[in-house]
Amino acid sequence: MELRLASAKPSPRALAPGACPPLLLFSPLKPFPLLRLPPRRPTAARLRLRLRLRVAASGEGAASAGEEVFSGRRELTGVQPLVEALPPAARTAAELAVAAAAVAAGYGIGLRAGGGSRAAAVAGAAVLGAASVAGAAAVNSVVPEVAAVGLHNYVAGHDDPTKLENGEVEAIAKKYGVSTQDAAFKAELCDLYARFVYSVLPPGDEDLKGTEVEAIIKFKRALGLDDVDAANMHMEIGRRIYRERLETRDRDADMEQRRAFQKLIYVSNLVFGDASAFLLPWKRLFGVTDSQIDIAMRENAKSLYSSQLKSVGRGLDIGTLIDVRRAQLAYKLSDEIAAEMFRDHAKKLVQENISSALGILKSRIPDSLTQAVEEVKSVIKFNSLLTILSKHPQADRFARGLGPVSLVGEYDHDRRADDLKILFKAYATEVLSDGIVDDEKLAPLNELRNIFGLGKREAEGISSDVKAHIYRKTLAKSFNSDLASVPSKAAFLQILCEKLQFDPELASKMHEDIYRQKLQQFVADGELGKEEVEALMAFQVRLCIPQETVDAAHTEICGQLFEKVVKEAIASVDGYDADRREAVRKAAQSLNLKKEAAMAIFSKAVRKLFLSYIQRAKAAGNRIETAKELKKLISFNTVVVSELLAAIKGEPSPTAETEASIAASESEGEDDEYEWESLETLRKTRPDKELKDRLRKSSQKEITLKDDLPLRDRAELYETYLMFCITGETTNVSFGTAISTKKDNSEFLMLKQLGDILGLTRKEAQDVHIKFSEKAFVQQAEVILADGKLTEAKADQLAKIQKQVGLPTEYAQKIIKNITTTKLSSAIEASVARGQIGIQQVRGLRNANFQLDSLIAQPLRESIYRKTVDEIFSSGTGDFDEEEVYVKIPADLIISAEKAKSIVQDIAKVRLENSLVQAIALLRQKKRDDVLSSLNDMLACDAAVPASQPLSWPTPGELDDLYAIYLKGIPKPDKLSRLQYLLGISNEKANQLRDAASEGALPVTAQEEEELAF
Repeated sequence: MELRLASAKPSPRALAPGACPPLLLFSPLKPFPLLRLPPRRPTAARLRLRLRLRVAASGEGAASAGEEVFSGRRELTGVQPLVEALPPAARTAAELAVAAAAVAAGYGIGLRAGGGSRAAAVAGAAVLGAASVAGAAAVNSVVPEVAAVGLHNYVAGHDDPTKLENGEVEAIAKKYGVSTQDAAFKAELCDLYARFVYSVLPPGDEDLKGTEVEAIIKFKRALGLDDVDAANMHMEIGRRIYRERLETRDRDADMEQRRAFQKLIYVSNLVFGDASAFLLPWKRLFGVTDSQIDIAMRENAKSLYSSQLKSVGRGLDIGTLIDVRRAQLAYKLSDEIAAEMFRDHAKKLVQENISSALGILKSRIPDSLTQAVEEVKSVIKFNSLLTILSKHPQADRFARGLGPVSLVGEYDHDRRADDLKILFKAYATEVLSDGIVDDEKLAPLNELRNIFGLGKREAEGISSDVKAHIYRKTLAKSFNSDLASVPSKAAFLQILCEKLQFDPELASKMHEDIYRQKLQQFVADGELGKEEVEALMAFQVRLCIPQETVDAAHTEICGQLFEKVVKEAIASVDGYDADRREAVRKAAQSLNLKKEAAMAIFSKAVRKLFLSYIQRAKAAGNRIETAKELKKLISFNTVVVSELLAAIKGEPSPTAETEASIAASESEGEDDEYEWESLETLRKTRPDKELKDRLRKSSQKEITLKDDLPLRDRAELYETYLMFCITGETTNVSFGTAISTKKDNSEFLMLKQLGDILGLTRKEAQDVHIKFSEKAFVQQAEVILADGKLTEAKADQLAKIQKQVGLPTEYAQKIIKNITTTKLSSAIEASVARGQIGIQQVRGLRNANFQLDSLIAQPLRESIYRKTVDEIFSSGTGDFDEEEVYVKIPADLIISAEKAKSIVQDIAKVRLENSLVQAIALLRQKKRDDVLSSLNDMLACDAAVPASQPLSWPTPGELDDLYAIYLKGIPKPDKLSRLQYLLGISNEKANQLRDAASEGALPVTAQEEEELAF
């Protein structure tokens, strides 16, 4: 069956006679009526057919493919062969002859039939003439179809349809006397065009070759089709592909049809150019979006441009670059994408060289380094050419994307970074092998660094390593020749560094490494001979190595060997003997170590062992075990450390210097002896003659733990051993008691040695002894002074204890004072709480030189002040001394003036009104003297805090009585006047009361006399 690109309802193959062609060009349900595509063939056959046609279209060969593209030749039927045989002129003459013969015959027949009637004859002629005309018309209607068949057979029989010319098509139309716009002929033209386009487009799984657009345009022009009819055929092909995609159920086939549809869109848009926007309604007919059209255009253009870029090699021919640019414009590819693709192509070429270079390096073939460097040079040359062409005056005519290449950003750049560094190092090694570095060599190196995408520090590091290798090689070559003979070694080395542009600091570091390597080689047997020392001296002089560097190298390298010998010698006290002492002395001398370096190494090893003793002492279960570990430390220092230290320093055994060292230690403390001679524990650390005879060895004082332990820990260890010296070793017996089993004064001498090991100064050791004595004295003094009272008997008892512990008098007095003060403070606070201490007692304590702030707390002193002020306001005198209240009393109680004034004001405000209420109450009780006292208290409160207005009371008569009573007491005028103001008595009333008083007629007096008479 025939395959159609139309809808499911295809139209007939040919139009009915006299029918008009369809008016709608792009209706999906009304495809072009004459469009028939070749029947579906097997895949292999289709590929062969299209391949042959595309080969023909590209001009690479000629193959007879017309029949396979446009189907086989068609046969004529009916009158068509007759029409085919007659040319247009003959056909017209024959038609006229037949018409004339028919008219004549009709005329004769009508004449005979009509009995010779002329009318009948004319009628007969008209009938037969009309019949002949109808026959001629029928024959002429077949002419366009015959012309279409002729056109089809001509094109199908053409060996190369792409070589068809427009004149050939016009000749066929002229041959049959028809127009190319005739419906049947035009339909055949459209059918041939559609079949050609469909055959030129590659399958979905193949890429465009780039010649399709040119072949289609050429064939369209040969057929003489206008753009509208040709565009209609492109739409019909799109319908065919679209329907096949909807009918397929295979994912792969669906993708193939999708790609085929994208190729159709791309080729069609290129064929019609700018007119494709209105000639090819992809969005309206197929529902595709602008982005999908853009994708189809972009991806196919990229595919074609990628094929075009294969012509660009490392030579970068200008003509090729211009052709690539033209192809890009023809393919409608944007400059941005084209530039990116060109850069990717350039990177690919560079990566091919890199892979080749790496393969050569890893193959380890002879001269592999040179061959790999040639590949790298090819990369640099290619990159330089790209850079130069990018700056060419006519660069606008070249392919986009010209410029230097950089592999930074590639997906595998990090993975291949090590390989790139290897290539960079290989190139740098080859280029700088002559030992001279200049700008001509540095420029390619920098360019290669940019190509490989290496960081500046990475490249500098690699270059520095290469320079260091070349520098070392050059140095080894000239060490015993040029370098040995030149007068200035430093100038020679400086010239080497300048030629290589090598950092002098790195060169100095290399010199040090060379010296260290030689030193390690020489001391491998454990000692340095005379020749080896001279050789090392030559290295030092020729390489200009500073003496400090040499000393540091000897200290580190020889020190390791010496440290090993020292550790073996000091491993334990029991294993130490004269042989080990001699081994240490020999190692210190044979390794050519300076005394300071040997001392530093020995000190480090010894202090490490000292700390191990200290750790075991701290981890001991009790004080006795701790002291035993400390004794081991002291013995180790005396027996081993002191002996080895003397051997390292080249001094005789410390046994011979025992007496001198002891005398020196005694003279060392003579300045302080007059002050601390009472401390028995400290005095015992100075050995007498008996101890001198028993302890013949002195201990060293140079290696201490002063910088390894904090002072607090060292003092604590010293105090622990001091306690052991006093109590001695103890043994637990039954019933939880312990008895002293061993106590020897020689322990005090070991205590002094422990102090030297711990790095305690004489002052720090004295502080520990004083602290210990104070603790013992405090424990007994607190028991004696439990009641806080120091009697004469208690003082004598404390003096004896002070003498026993050897504590100085000023320290003992201070402790006694602190204890009594603490006890007294507790008693005073209790008395204050009970109200037994007032301001007079406080002043007595101050006169006795007691520190009141330490005896009485701040709240209690404020409480005493409140009580004192309250007593002033309740004394009944009416007096208020501001200096006494605000200055003297606060000073005695150590209270600030602001605080004192605040307390006074608070009390005065409350007692002012309370005094009035109390006076009224006493007035009602007829207690005249108490009334006067209350009024005086009120005046005292007012003096402290003057009232801003008179006091209020509901019964003014009682206020008059209060005034009268106070008037009768003959008060001072200023107090009477202030009382008048406070009670709110007017001047008139006050005058009346004063007159009555002068006459002895006060109401209160009269009332008292009446009560007396009663």
